[in-house]
Amino acid sequence: MKNTFYITLLAILFSSCIGDDIILDTVEETLRITAQASSIAVGETFQFEARFTNNIGETEEGRIIWSSSDENILAIDANGLATAIAQGNVFVYADVDLADGRTIREEMTIEVSMVTTVVEVPTSRIGVIQTTTFYDLAGDFELSEVDGKLVLNIADNYVASSSLPGLYLYLTNNPNSIGDALEVGAVEVFEGAHTYEIENVGLADYDYLLYFCKPFRVKVGDGAIN
Repeated sequence: MKNTFYITLLAILFSSCIGDDIILDTVEETLRITAQASSIAVGETFQFEARFTNNIGETEEGRIIWSSSDENILAIDANGLATAIAQGNVFVYADVDLADGRTIREEMTIEVSMVTTVVEVPTSRIGVIQTTTFYDLAGDFELSEVDGKLVLNIADNYVASSSLPGLYLYLTNNPNSIGDALEVGAVEVFEGAHTYEIENVGLADYDYLLYFCKPFRVKVGDGAIN
């Protein structure tokens, strides 16, 4: 009788956590130039950097092909190190060739002049948490870097259902899976403002918050990090 009771309870929790959603594991590939300059002085160098994530949200190294629209003005090597040669305007391209024959590209305009101007890196990113089930889950958030740590501030309009069994928070580049995600921790606050501090993570490393029902491996909600 006791075993029957526990089996029935688990079935109820499992069905209540799933909802009606059909979840696909693949996402669109992304490519982003993360270290940029708007101008580079003649005779100086600048190290461009970029990040590519594949169709399951994994970051892949060594896939980016760098090029310049005019090597006589600005030369750039395979690792993204650019050398300014003569004054003028050029495009810098970051390309990734995909297995299906497509190429994705990011580009930026560079002025080779008498000064080097680095594009400032954002110090914070924001987003909105949304439910993907019939359970309550909502709120605004902000990510920022403070004293070498990544700080996630959840706003006071946040609310989450305390009925969710084993709710966990993750950072990920694939909002449909925790396969390559970073586990932030169990959700212990279900209403109001609160903060998480995360070690050894950069502001640009992940693009989504992901709320997951960990015991049953079911997605509950997410939030794109803009």
